[in-house]
Order: sequence, then structure tokens, then C-alpha cells
Amino acid sequence: MIEPQRAGPLRRLADAYAALLRGLLGFSVLVLVFPVSLQVFSRYTAVIPHYIWTEEMARFALVWMVMLGAILAVREGTHFIVDVFPVLSPRSTAVMELVSGAFVLVMAVVFLFWGWEFTEFAFYRISEMAELPLWLIHIAWPLAGLSWLLFMGQRMADAVVLLRERTA
Repeated sequence: MIEPQRAGPLRRLADAYAALLRGLLGFSVLVLVFPVSLQVFSRYTAVIPHYIWTEEMARFALVWMVMLGAILAVREGTHFIVDVFPVLSPRSTAVMELVSGAFVLVMAVVFLFWGWEFTEFAFYRISEMAELPLWLIHIAWPLAGLSWLLFMGQRMADAVVLLRERTA
């Protein structure tokens, strides 16, 4: 893992954004627990009636939880990377960060571009059971792409700075 080189205003803003995302991730887990618990209790007891909307709410929360987790994993360098090589030198680690980062950036652009198209498709639609606007779930894809661009861009910039320092 490459350590951040400097703490400018963009990095502080990204740190605040990551803290917000961590809070939202925790909240999405709590939101997921509620409808799933209702589903389980209603299935095995007669105390709670069977609610149809709980399945849809659980699916919404699961999608958001996965996307927020993926965004934070890209920021922390724990996603999209497979450790194939043994411990590498800092320079080699920076090179591998740039190579893998290029692929993450490609996926980020795909998520951003087609995710926005996916969201536009859902602007005036509502879910069948919970009657929530579908764009609330679809917006997770372009948001993930935009966030990956920000966080992977920072990681790649750190790698470039490290490579320049090592060659100077």
C-alpha cells in the first residue's frame, strides 16, 4: 500500500467523503437487518404478518451496502487487487498500483457512463412493492464510478509521486 504524500484541500475533502461513506455503510447494514429480521420472524412465527415490501427493502439495502463497500475498498486499496507477487519494493508497488489502477479507472468510467444511463431509465419509475423511486437504487452505480475515479486517481497520483521521488 502506498501512503498518501500530502494533505491538500482535495485530500481533506476526500477524507471527509470517505468518513461519510463509512457512516452510510454502517447505516445500510442496519437498514438491511430490519427487513431481513421481519422476513425471518414472519416466516417462522405467527406473531408478525407476512410483509411483501421487506424483500424489496432488503434488496435495496444490499445493493447500497455492496456499492458503498466497493467504493471504500477502492479507497483503501483492498479491492480489485490480487496479491500475486511476494512483498515488493516501494517502487515496484507503485508500478503495480498504476497498472491495476488503470483497469479500475476503466471500470469506473463504465460504471459512471452506463450507470448514469441506467439511472435515467429509472427516473420516472417506482418499485412494485415498496413504491420507492427506482432511481434511488440505480444512482448507486454512477456514484460508485465517480467515487472510484476520485479515490483511484488519488492512489495513482501518490504512486506517481513515489516513482518521481525514487528516480530523483
